[in-house]
Amino acid sequence: MIPESADSIEELFERPAEAAVLAGEAWMRLYALLTECFTVPVLMPELKSGSPDAELLGRCRDFVERIVAHPSALVSGAVCFEVLEQLLNADGLVEAVWPHMKGRTRTETLRMLDGYGVRQRGINRR
Repeated sequence: MIPESADSIEELFERPAEAAVLAGEAWMRLYALLTECFTVPVLMPELKSGSPDAELLGRCRDFVERIVAHPSALVSGAVCFEVLEQLLNADGLVEAVWPHMKGRTRTETLRMLDGYGVRQRGINRR
């Protein structure tokens, strides 16, 4: 995770963030961890802000890219549902995050958009 998620992690797991993410319970609650500690409290507000922090978005991008590339379908699937799909469901956030995405995350986002029959100007529609 990224440091900006620490407070949310502590609240979700009722223990210090460092201890929580190293515990086996974190993997068992991966979906909640991603949604409640990363996507909703950190990534989405940053993308909605009038002047997003490029350094923070870069760290978010790198974090998401690592998860998308994870060899376990359980882990990589979690990022699809709890990060990418959340962005797809919010007006304008896919477009806002697109320039900050790396290759694997872009590929997965395109797969999801195409699978849902959604066309986004500048992404999968000209």
